[in-house]
Amino acid sequence: MDRPTKSTALRALDDAFHVLFDASRAEPPPPLELRLDRLRRLRAAVAENEARFEAAISADFGHRSAVETSVAETLFLYVEIKHASKHLKKWMAPRRVKTALQFMPARNRLMAQPLGVVGIIAPWNYPLQLTLAPAVGALAAGNRVMIKPSELSPHFAALLGEIIAQRFNPDEMMVTGIEEEIGTSFASLAFDHLVFTGSTRVGRLVAEAAGRNLTPVTLELGGKSPAIIDRSADLDEAAERIAYAKLLNAGQTCIAPDYALVPEASVQAFAEKVRANMRRMFGTEPSNKDYSSIISDRHYTRLEALVADAGAKGAKILQPAGADDPNWKAKRKFPPTLVVGAMSEMTVMQEEIFGPILPVVGYREAGEPIAFVNAHDRPLALYWFGKDNAARDAVLSRTVSGGVTINDCLFHITQVNQPFGGIGPSGTGAYHGEWGFDTFSKLKPVFYRSPLNRLADLYPPYGAKLARLQKLLRLMA
Repeated sequence: MDRPTKSTALRALDDAFHVLFDASRAEPPPPLELRLDRLRRLRAAVAENEARFEAAISADFGHRSAVETSVAETLFLYVEIKHASKHLKKWMAPRRVKTALQFMPARNRLMAQPLGVVGIIAPWNYPLQLTLAPAVGALAAGNRVMIKPSELSPHFAALLGEIIAQRFNPDEMMVTGIEEEIGTSFASLAFDHLVFTGSTRVGRLVAEAAGRNLTPVTLELGGKSPAIIDRSADLDEAAERIAYAKLLNAGQTCIAPDYALVPEASVQAFAEKVRANMRRMFGTEPSNKDYSSIISDRHYTRLEALVADAGAKGAKILQPAGADDPNWKAKRKFPPTLVVGAMSEMTVMQEEIFGPILPVVGYREAGEPIAFVNAHDRPLALYWFGKDNAARDAVLSRTVSGGVTINDCLFHITQVNQPFGGIGPSGTGAYHGEWGFDTFSKLKPVFYRSPLNRLADLYPPYGAKLARLQKLLRLMA
């Protein structure tokens, strides 16, 4: 019986991968000058097409604030590229490693080498940043890059493919199509490293497919990132900062505060303060240009179901004036929503929200927030607000999360000298800055033996000479 033949799209995918793969094996590691040139070309590709990227991303969303695209995506990339370019020479240099006394005067070094071909499966929520930020680290480390954009961002994907093809040779970096069959096959290619950003559910499937080739993966997933409001917190300050972080990109941010844990006596006051800040920042009308749309009708319907379920189970729903305006749904803009009195049996407390809905959960005892966080999957991010350093340090030491921002939200991801990544169901591995360079490099240990070292004393025939050496080694161990 004849085997089914591959489609034209899958044949093209295989051919493109092998162009990258063969070049990575045939050519020597790219020197510093070529890596810097690739980073310069990448920056120019973004800088010369900023307005086009903003328009394409907005078209995919229905409406995306141009300011949010600029601040959260474009400027973020410029910082990453500048940082990598400035430090790349140092990152590439062999690293000195101490040598144990018994092997002196030998030397140890770590040599950073390109892995080969890095695959990037990109999400739709921050398509420019979350596609090209890992590419910065991969190119800096000397790799070839293959990118699969999200099927939910067709305008962006087409533009990115056009621009990358203009700036890069097919054996340096290329962008695939977004057809469903490509999406299901991409992770099965024999990459030297694979980066996926998206949901935990799909992340498991990607890891399973990559595992067949023993491909190492960096999974940037999500989950329910808590914001803990300590009794010592300034409610006005916390409410303002959480309101902004929750509504940036209409809540479609993997590290957005998913829910707030608030002292029971302050729940109502906190909720009202958050709502007031939401109104001040983003208004009460769906026509507000600063407020982004939900990516698809399916996602909008899912958010409606979360709110309806919470209301039916007894939660108090707070929304801005005019939330009944049909233009919210017509423009696919979901009204900023607070779910006051959220409980564990509500779906909104069981799934990652990924939208402009903030459940507010009250607590009585100081240790309850820690216990609540630890009773659930380890989150991608955790936020703590307060002035009590002992309470802060208790949360930091007794909870485990991908990253933390104290007295604000989101900003740990912007620190180029810190890694970004999750843990457990919220992800595995990390990148950004030197952490990205190391993730996409093989740090190869090299031992340089000295002719003065008497390692030959270990060779047989064994006898009194080796017994004396064993005794010496035990003393040194």
